[in-house]
Amino acid sequence: MQDLSLLGRLAFRHTPPTKPALPPGRHDLGLFETRDYVLVVPEGLDPARPTPFVTLFHGGGGSAEKIMPILRRHAEERGFLLLVPQSLLPTWDIVIAGNGPDRERLDIGLAEVAARFTLDPARFAFAGHSDGGSYSLSTGLSNGRFVTHILAFSAGFMTVLAQEGSPKVFIAHGQNDTQTPIATAGRSHAAKLRAAGYELTYVEHPGPHASQPAMVQLGVNYFLSHPAL
Repeated sequence: MQDLSLLGRLAFRHTPPTKPALPPGRHDLGLFETRDYVLVVPEGLDPARPTPFVTLFHGGGGSAEKIMPILRRHAEERGFLLLVPQSLLPTWDIVIAGNGPDRERLDIGLAEVAARFTLDPARFAFAGHSDGGSYSLSTGLSNGRFVTHILAFSAGFMTVLAQEGSPKVFIAHGQNDTQTPIATAGRSHAAKLRAAGYELTYVEHPGPHASQPAMVQLGVNYFLSHPAL
């Protein structure tokens, strides 16, 4: 079988939990000495029942602490698990040179969460802003075997080298974004995804290249109300 890992293909598989669940709250997972992953566990979660799951990728030069606030309240109030990875370098490897250590670390992080909680196979999202939005699009579209939703905010590019499955895609982009101009980013992505037959919700807003709470709310609503079949 061809090895597609360098093209962004992850090895993740849904498996029954084998470790104790973590209590509600914010947890450093202790997986990596440098730029560890963070998991937010909401109150009232039954680890044996399928739980919606979002992995949130930060932007260039970002961190878990910087990006986490855009979704933490939603996770806690609406009852989904939130994994917040951190790139090994200032941004994701696919932006710099191609899939490598960040893809390897992501597989470890996803497996750790699945070992502690039962993840909902119909609500398994990759999300992100800026470079994180680009990473969620690129890696999510390459892993549609298990990624059911992609929530991309202000994504500058998408590099899909090993397309798989048919995730539902939500894109929000600012009309006054000067960092990733909407004509060559949001609108271009939307046109390509529609031409490829993806189920797409595309929303433009008048804002700049910054997280928009109203757009995040729309994305969360879309994710939770449109489970994969």
